Amino acid sequence: MLQQINELNARIEQLESRQAFQDDTIEQLNQALALQQQDLDKLRHQMGLIINRMKEMVVSQIASQSEETPPPHY
Repeated sequence: MLQQINELNARIEQLESRQAFQDDTIEQLNQALALQQQDLDKLRHQMGLIINRMKEMVVSQIASQSEETPPPHY
């Protein structure tokens, strides 16, 4: 009977150790995921700014028809 109790206690300790390790791993993964989400949000914002700047550059580099000089054969 005492041996069974000792075996059960050993199994309980092993399970508690595994659970503690898994809890720690889950917390680390959660923190890593939160940091990655912050980085992703920053990158999306920066990408939006870059896209807007590029759109402005394209518009400003192209002259309207009225601003174009006529070709040399006119």
